[in-house]
Amino acid sequence: MKTKSLIFSLLTIMFMMGLLSCATIPKGAVAVQPFEKEKYLGKWFEIARMDFKFEKNLNNTTATYSVNDNGTIKVDNRGYNTKKEEWVQATGKAKFVENENVAKLKVSFFEPFYSGYNVIAIDKGYQYALVAGKSLKYLWILSREKEIPADTKEKYLKIAEDIGYETSDLLWVEHDKIK
Repeated sequence: MKTKSLIFSLLTIMFMMGLLSCATIPKGAVAVQPFEKEKYLGKWFEIARMDFKFEKNLNNTTATYSVNDNGTIKVDNRGYNTKKEEWVQATGKAKFVENENVAKLKVSFFEPFYSGYNVIAIDKGYQYALVAGKSLKYLWILSREKEIPADTKEKYLKIAEDIGYETSDLLWVEHDKIK
């Protein structure tokens, strides 16, 4: 019985180490450097995303970033569920993977599980951002306003395509109910 318990424990530890050691950024993507955390904080409108389980049926989505007392980044995501006809909110935290000068973070909404959050393009004024998740299944285009200029949109789509993203799969978010 002790042998089975020991084997189970070892397999569990190996599995958890595997989860923690997974790549946090897609191959070919490079996190912005130098990155200025203070300029990135605040509210962002989600312009487009690769749709996935946790944002299914959401429009009017925003992300607001602030600093927690312990130095991590508070992540406050909000959106309107078009099927349930109600606002939903998820709060998590993000930590820098390397240092605050590199826009390579890991974010968690369900501790102890983290996933990659990587700013791979941003304009000088920190008004528009292209964010890659841990794989080619996750991509976001963000803006400080409800819209993004056409030239910035095209530039970010090109960057994403060059990495390997299928940008035709992007869901373009409506912002018609923002309070």
